[in-house]
Amino acid sequence: MEALRAVQILNPSGEVTMPRPDRPRIICVANQKGGVGKTTTTVNLAVALALHGNRVLVVDLDPQGNASTGLNVPHHAGVPDVYDCLIDNVPLAEVAQGVEGIPGLWCVPATIDLAGAEIELVSVVARESRLARAIAAHPAVFDYVFIDCPPSLGLLTVNALVAAQEVLIPIQCEYYALEGLNQLINNINLVRQHLNPTLEVSTILLTMYDRRTRLADAVEQDVRNHFGDKVLQAVIPRNVRVSEAPSYGQSVMTYDPGSRGAMSYFEAARELALRGVKQAVGRNG
Repeated sequence: MEALRAVQILNPSGEVTMPRPDRPRIICVANQKGGVGKTTTTVNLAVALALHGNRVLVVDLDPQGNASTGLNVPHHAGVPDVYDCLIDNVPLAEVAQGVEGIPGLWCVPATIDLAGAEIELVSVVARESRLARAIAAHPAVFDYVFIDCPPSLGLLTVNALVAAQEVLIPIQCEYYALEGLNQLINNINLVRQHLNPTLEVSTILLTMYDRRTRLADAVEQDVRNHFGDKVLQAVIPRNVRVSEAPSYGQSVMTYDPGSRGAMSYFEAARELALRGVKQAVGRNG
């Protein structure tokens, strides 16, 4: 079974594809709570989509640079990074790096310089839309752009919300899961009213699901009642392989493609891709 799953996920023949959207989908992965699986979700969805025929760009907007680490993209001091794009108008194309071993996947890294960007952006003209302009000016066409946000609601996250059309919120299946979420939704509504009228929360993903606990079950029901069909059917289990992978500079997709964690992210990516195509049909039809 594991070997079969691994072949399905790694897709060595390139025959299995996930549908490509009719226009680029810019998705901001946000939740101001730390440790809910934002970066893990960004990295694994991006890798799954890229392995199945999509062109994907990951923008690491978290000063900790964990998405860059998870994709094994250099992001030590001195590497050109997203900070240069936001503050010095360096084109995104000059900063994006190809991810080794995964054609069709690029990453704009974050270095520690980004920690100062929150303060420096305060005095910059049109500070909320710097990232949106940088993405729009990129000459290549991507199917997906994932923006990994820092666990806060500062100017970096606002830049991500202004640049995106969709917000994906990972929610941990634990007590207090929905606490603080209202604040995030309020901020998204404010950005929609004042800066980006097309922004919507399109996707909720349940992470760190432990099927042995009643609590996980209760949280899942709560979230599904609250957000309805925005919640993906795929849920991400608590899985050792998912937590180990970043320390090897890999996504769980390539680190242990036969694992339950890899399969869950693969299913979530496929669902995300299929939903995008259905939404497009809904818009055009």
